[in-house]
Amino acid sequence: MKKYILAITGASGSIFGVRLLEELLKVAEVHLAISANTFPIIKDETGIDWTKGKRSGVKDQRSKQKRTQDTIRKYFKTERLFFYEDKQIEAPIASGSFKTDGMLVVPCSMKTLSGIANGYANNLIERAADVVIKEGRPLLLSPREMPFSAIHLENMLKLARLGVKIAPPISAFYHQPKSLDDMVNFIVGKILDVFGVQHSLFKRWGN
Repeated sequence: MKKYILAITGASGSIFGVRLLEELLKVAEVHLAISANTFPIIKDETGIDWTKGKRSGVKDQRSKQKRTQDTIRKYFKTERLFFYEDKQIEAPIASGSFKTDGMLVVPCSMKTLSGIANGYANNLIERAADVVIKEGRPLLLSPREMPFSAIHLENMLKLARLGVKIAPPISAFYHQPKSLDDMVNFIVGKILDVFGVQHSLFKRWGN
């Protein structure tokens, strides 16, 4: 079974990451990292609250992490999901010896993009991406911003030259979307195409 790292960062568009996670879990083991400030965004944009398992005042980091993991596993009805907070630098995905089939950051904030492009590795998501790059494994970033500044574009170009796939969540209309779900599925489907993951999320051109 394939094994992927998926990171959801604090940019608008968390619905793409959630939908992508749902699809990846159908065919693979997923190691999920979510930025601390992203949970309120997920709740605001999708209505999904994965913080219900957390207890205020709990000092044990592992206990908090496990409660959140259990909550997300219950939501997707799977045991193939492993969750880490962005402060868990000791997590398996921070090591090059932990083999995966690649990493996706969807959506990717400009802060995370900059951290990855400049090798900052200030948190688990940036460190995991740094490891994926140094080990020569596939990495895809879906930067969610508009318009892009020259700084954003330079960071993307630097990464693209290293072989990182840059996939902004830009919709198309040849598949004649009828709903927001259709547009989300198209973007998630295109991201899955990059990793060769089979799906039937949208009608392809010519079919």
